[in-house]
Amino acid sequence: MRIAIFSDIHGKILLPFKLVDLYQRETGRKIDFILQCGDIGAYPNIENLDKATIKHAQYDRDELGFHDDFTKANKEIKAFLDALNINMICVRGNHEDHDFLDSLEKENSQNSLFPIDIYNRVFVCKSGCKQTLEKENEVLNFVGIGRIGDRKGRTEKRFIQNYERKEIKKLLKTKDTFDVLITHDKDDSQSGYGMAEIREVLDNVIFHYHFYGHTGEPYKEETDFNGITQSIKIKELEFNESGILEKGCMIILTKENGELSIEIVAQKLTNKMTKFNWKSQ
Repeated sequence: MRIAIFSDIHGKILLPFKLVDLYQRETGRKIDFILQCGDIGAYPNIENLDKATIKHAQYDRDELGFHDDFTKANKEIKAFLDALNINMICVRGNHEDHDFLDSLEKENSQNSLFPIDIYNRVFVCKSGCKQTLEKENEVLNFVGIGRIGDRKGRTEKRFIQNYERKEIKKLLKTKDTFDVLITHDKDDSQSGYGMAEIREVLDNVIFHYHFYGHTGEPYKEETDFNGITQSIKIKELEFNESGILEKGCMIILTKENGELSIEIVAQKLTNKMTKFNWKSQ
């Protein structure tokens, strides 16, 4: 089983799928799923954009990619996604239409993840819930935790909500071991920011890998304070001033014969998809 992992796509919903297609063509290796670490840019209604997205969208229409390409069916996009036949599973970030996502989550109250797009290819997983991906004889167990933390008691929907904290409390009691934790935020107790709940989860539940985004830092891999989990900061899926994607924006997680390994996709490959040509690739 191979899984492509991205973070912070900010409306460029199609880009992870395009990169997966490129990877498969260049390497001959099949990708089975996509995981995405939040800031999807899921804004179906332009009227509900947050201030940051409005600012960036003035200079980059890609910020509105969910509205433009994933709320109304486009024959070319549908044909591409159908041929690729891969789903992307995300956690919420802080730059989303949370009222929209809340309504879908309530409609799918019995399920641990729910589709958010017209093609049923983009899913959001509920924070703190156990998730399973299966492909042939391999099974990947993971948990997602969305939104960002707050140390000031604020309750806006970009911050973790009390019902999600309750699910996380249930998770803390499990004796299960998981392959992966995906989050948008991180915990950095020493500097006083981030999501404290993530620290609590990593200190009480065994995960082999933790992938996150949000912080703007470069790609980084280190052993977590718990001494067990490999903590990996995924570089945001953003084009730099030269129009290329930076190192560590696309990671491949492989599970084979029960063993996990990761590959940082080389820029030699990702550089073939630039800010100027990616939609036509």
